[in-house]
Amino acid sequence: MRGRSSSRGPIARVEVRVTPGAREDVVLGWQGEILRVRVRARAESGQANEAVCRLLAEELHLPVSAVTIAHGATAHRKLVNVDGIDKGALTNRLADQI
Repeated sequence: MRGRSSSRGPIARVEVRVTPGAREDVVLGWQGEILRVRVRARAESGQANEAVCRLLAEELHLPVSAVTIAHGATAHRKLVNVDGIDKGALTNRLADQI
């Protein structure tokens, strides 16, 4: 999963495994190339997807609009695009938070 770049800068693509309905919103860490997260929101009407985007944006110190679900909106495993950061910087920022 290499990062791409857009007119706004680099884009990191990250595979994320989401557990909805958890007790807290938390980034658990990496399991191989997959980032594991838990969110309180239920998997109803896109609530868990929105919570994932908010959580990752907060942890990465980016605006929520920079984090989007590219694939897997209805699945536990999602491909997430993060604008304005490359994969290496994303990994480093999350390592500092976990």
